[in-house]
Amino acid sequence: MNRADKDTRRLLALGLMSGTSLDGIDAALVETDGDGHVACGAALTVPYAAALRDRLRGALGGRGGAALEAALTRAHAAAVERLRAAAGPGVGRPDVIGFHGHTLLHQPRRGLSRRIGDGAQLARLTGIEVVDDFRRADLEAGGQGAPLAPVFHAAMSRRLPRPLAVLNLGGVANVTWIGDDDEAALIAFDTGPGNALIDDWVRAHTGSALDRDGALAAAGQVDEPAL
Repeated sequence: MNRADKDTRRLLALGLMSGTSLDGIDAALVETDGDGHVACGAALTVPYAAALRDRLRGALGGRGGAALEAALTRAHAAAVERLRAAAGPGVGRPDVIGFHGHTLLHQPRRGLSRRIGDGAQLARLTGIEVVDDFRRADLEAGGQGAPLAPVFHAAMSRRLPRPLAVLNLGGVANVTWIGDDDEAALIAFDTGPGNALIDDWVRAHTGSALDRDGALAAAGQVDEPAL
């Protein structure tokens, strides 16, 4: 296979994400050529065990330590196996795992981001090549440390009219602006806190981890002047 063939062939990638809300590990299979072809496959969320969630929450703003990083990595390896089992035997072995890990500290204006997650350990546990630590190069280039989201948004919205804005409303919210021309016109940035605020409120006032199905939010009324 020459380099041109290799660069344009489609890969089966298994993506892993652990977001600010600390609800669990999102795992998804995606077939892609790294450009315009994106075919979404099986996906699932594996909730964190309460003890691991509490340990992660306690490490926010700090460094975490080797024991916590190993526990987090083992939890991701278990999520990989659960997703592959859910996808069934007809789905081939992933070519690569994209491993976000978990962010403990993120201050992009200072060029600072601290995450935990051992890519080498995950590769040993799963037997699959792992790519991780996505944020470092993006921060060094002046970005806010989320280089994959805007490229994915552009690929998934390729057939929609442009210009287009995509809002990703997670624990922290971010926007991708896609201009009239092509992906060269991408602008992406964080907009501020998202679900993390209501998660914290619900945990403090009810003891639950989140506003299940948005029930509390749906029972309220929009403050139109504030909006």
